[in-house]
Amino acid sequence: MNFEKEKDFIRLINSVKHSGRLQEMKNYTQHGRITTYHHCYSVAKTSYKLKEFFHISVDEEELIRGAMLHDYFLYDWHHFDGPLHGFYHPKAALANANQDFQLSEKEKNIIYSHMWPLTITKVPRCREAWIVSIADKIVSTRETLFER
Repeated sequence: MNFEKEKDFIRLINSVKHSGRLQEMKNYTQHGRITTYHHCYSVAKTSYKLKEFFHISVDEEELIRGAMLHDYFLYDWHHFDGPLHGFYHPKAALANANQDFQLSEKEKNIIYSHMWPLTITKVPRCREAWIVSIADKIVSTRETLFER
């Protein structure tokens, strides 16, 4: 990513990273030693890089906000007694995000569909949601295999 694009990403991420309860995500581990906050930050950055690399026209603000909120479930999934986390957490993340943010339809779809195809009926319906879903798989794989 060139310097100008890096500045654009930083501007976009700064507009959301201290909002709502995002900082609370630093209290929860996602993969290995990676916090949920840092996982979402990595997904946002990877999403931005993917849209740049492939020259995909998107709403950058919705892309970054959706990426930062896609795992806004705010609990330790390693000690979760509810339904299977992989299936449940998109709904929990969306409910929390709806409480703390004014969400666009694209942002809602990004959060709700990011686990596709595991959540087979929750299909991404916009470019932004497809990008975040793919970026999430890239980042999760990297964190699980190489950043433990």
